[in-house]
Amino acid sequence: MEELIPLVNKLQDAFSSIGQSCHLDLPQIAVVGGQSAGKSSVLENFVGRDFLPRGSGIVTRRPLILQLIFSKTEYAEFLHCKSKKFTDFDEVRQEIEAETDRVTGTNKGISPVPINLRVYSPHVLNLTLIDLPGITKVPVGDQPQDIEYQIKEMILQFISRESSLILAVTPANMDLANSDALKMAKEVDPQGLRTIGVITKLDLMDEGTDARDVLENKLLPLRRGYIGVVNRSQKDIDGKKDIRAALAAERKFFLSHPAYRHMADRMGTPHLQKVLNQQLTNHIRETLPSLRSKLQSQLLSLEKEVEEYKNFRPDDPTRKTKALLQMVQQFGVDFEKRIEGSGDQVDTLELSGGARINRIFHERFPFELVKMEFDEKDLRREISYAIKNIHGVRQVSERRRLLRAAQTGLFTPDLAFEAIVKKQVVKLKEPCLKCVDLVIQELINTVRQCTSKLGSYPRLREETERIVTTHIREREGKTKDQILLLIDIELSYINTNHEDFIGFANAQQRNTQTNKKRAIPNQVIRRGWLTINNISIMKGGSKEYWFVLTAESLSWYKDEEEKEKKYMLPLDNLKIRDVEKGFMSNKHVFAIFNTEQRNVYKDLRQIELACDSQEDVDSWKASFLRAGVYPEKDQTENEDGAQENTFSMDPQLERQVETIRNLVDSYVGIINKSIRDLMPKTIMHLMINNTKDFIHSELLAYLYSSADQNSLMEESADQAQRRDDMLRMYHALKEALNIIGDISTSTVSTPVPPPVDDTWLQTSSGHSPPPQRRPPSAILPPGRPPAVRGPTPGPPLIPIPAGVPPFVAPPIPSRPGPQNIFAANNDPFPGPPQIPSRPARIPP
Repeated sequence: MEELIPLVNKLQDAFSSIGQSCHLDLPQIAVVGGQSAGKSSVLENFVGRDFLPRGSGIVTRRPLILQLIFSKTEYAEFLHCKSKKFTDFDEVRQEIEAETDRVTGTNKGISPVPINLRVYSPHVLNLTLIDLPGITKVPVGDQPQDIEYQIKEMILQFISRESSLILAVTPANMDLANSDALKMAKEVDPQGLRTIGVITKLDLMDEGTDARDVLENKLLPLRRGYIGVVNRSQKDIDGKKDIRAALAAERKFFLSHPAYRHMADRMGTPHLQKVLNQQLTNHIRETLPSLRSKLQSQLLSLEKEVEEYKNFRPDDPTRKTKALLQMVQQFGVDFEKRIEGSGDQVDTLELSGGARINRIFHERFPFELVKMEFDEKDLRREISYAIKNIHGVRQVSERRRLLRAAQTGLFTPDLAFEAIVKKQVVKLKEPCLKCVDLVIQELINTVRQCTSKLGSYPRLREETERIVTTHIREREGKTKDQILLLIDIELSYINTNHEDFIGFANAQQRNTQTNKKRAIPNQVIRRGWLTINNISIMKGGSKEYWFVLTAESLSWYKDEEEKEKKYMLPLDNLKIRDVEKGFMSNKHVFAIFNTEQRNVYKDLRQIELACDSQEDVDSWKASFLRAGVYPEKDQTENEDGAQENTFSMDPQLERQVETIRNLVDSYVGIINKSIRDLMPKTIMHLMINNTKDFIHSELLAYLYSSADQNSLMEESADQAQRRDDMLRMYHALKEALNIIGDISTSTVSTPVPPPVDDTWLQTSSGHSPPPQRRPPSAILPPGRPPAVRGPTPGPPLIPIPAGVPPFVAPPIPSRPGPQNIFAANNDPFPGPPQIPSRPARIPP
């Protein structure tokens, strides 16, 4: 069992060096108390050296994790400078002060980041203690106004852990009912299972008073009781009084004081150190089952990562070659899985890789195509001008028009039809090239996600990203050239014999309004949550609704059960427009409005619909396109606005304009359908599939040509440190489990002392009435009459005549009753307490 505390110390160091990801709540003792309560003096008495900072006000401004280790030699070392051993304890104090100032500044600031100090000495018992800042009320220096709250929160972080024992330090010259240390201990340990009381400054109590009732655990009882200590005074400290002399003076004080001499063997710093060692050892033993399970879970979590490090040799060239081949191969597999959407690369948090590219192909790109569609008024005006400009000064007779129509398969003027069609086809270049740019961005993002696994080798990751990204950029030019070639091919020949082209006869009879037929009536196109963004605060403000989009209407409900319908909006004459995202809003917005300037919903001319992401906005816009709700056209001022308002056409020209308009609509629909089909195929073939082939077949050769193997496989300093820390943690965990496995859990049977009356802690500190004492019958063993209690701690002593030796009552035999954890022997829970004897009264 003596190895348990050093084992916990070793784990504490390992966890502190690796970080919070491997943190376990290890058994330790947290020292809590107010300012100048004597916490630092108690710790210095344990060590037998002056090594803690001294001064007025708050001195301990960072938690100090103090590990005391029995050793034949005496020295100290810090975790933050482990290579240096301190044999001069004045240097230890200076290092604590410097390390505190490094984090908190020099003007009384505080920080929860602990300092780890390990002290080896032949004068100590194995202990792990945490010296916490003293509880303060008023801020000084750079301390924040809520200094009391911050210190309490810091203390609670340590004492709230079930694995921590609480050493509550209170000076004897202070009312115990006002002890902040005991009050905070009660908050986190209401049953008193983990709290040990320490009473300091017993030599400073007013004459005629003592703390006998407290130390006997009668006045303010704790389950683990109290231990009294006497520290050096400030005068002794300033005079460099030796701690060993101070410990001897402490022993003499307890032996000579009439109120404490009967319990002197259970008082003092050496006994406190011994008890804490026993208590901490027992506490570790009690927490062995839970500690073992935590260690095993940590070991299992490290097992997979450590497997590749077990036989690791950094300078082995065969290892570097093998690692390089494996990483390049894994990169290719990861890239393909992210694009194809299979295997273990499926993202469950957001769209990524192939899914985002698929959305670009089938939602974003069709929407951009629709935005390029013609405006009715502009198209008719362009057709009329084209017809007139083609005629020029010539007057074309009806007979000649019919003759040309028979020869070309169209009607006069067919040149106007071709001119308008080509103008519309040229407009397709912009959305097609934009689609390529969007896909390239997604490919580059996918490459970066896949190279994240190469973070251990920064140069390899950098070169891989550069080579693959450069290849994608090279394919960008070829892909765009091919797409522009497709559009040029469409422009080179207007195929009026296409099977889907309506032809001249149908064009004359076709109604333009029937061209854009909506989907099947009552077909549900989409359901989902949207926020109506522009409802005023007076009317309830923005609110989220469940929307249902069909081919004929847009409805929204209170929730997705669709029982309580809020409104139904017909889709006739509706269009979409973009809305800029609000300055204070994280949502993305688009709007629906009526082209006839009517209110869409109540008194709103438009409804602003908000989504959480731009991808959701694009997806909803694509759904509205399927329902026949198209985006708004950019309205530009026409230079010939005055002429446009007065422009009129003769009936013959109007018939020609209408016919060409229907033909253009039909032929552009054929082109759009073809482009929507060919664009994804072209991009997949020339860019995405080509990039996958490049990664599998050529990437490795490019890597070898860009740099030598040694530089590519040079580890980062962080990775090397991480590997060392992980291996150290792995071996420490294995060693800990081996040691714990050799300990028999059958010895874990020592009970905690029975509960005691703790009603005194339920009264508020300060102006609360004095706590009620327990009746004597609750303290004394059964059958013993209660003693007469007076206003003083003990009964009055009757003078003994000269020559009569004082009589000391023998101890009462053992009987069942409450246990006392502070016996002089090694067992922390020895059994029934020894009732202290008092001088007998001599009859007159």
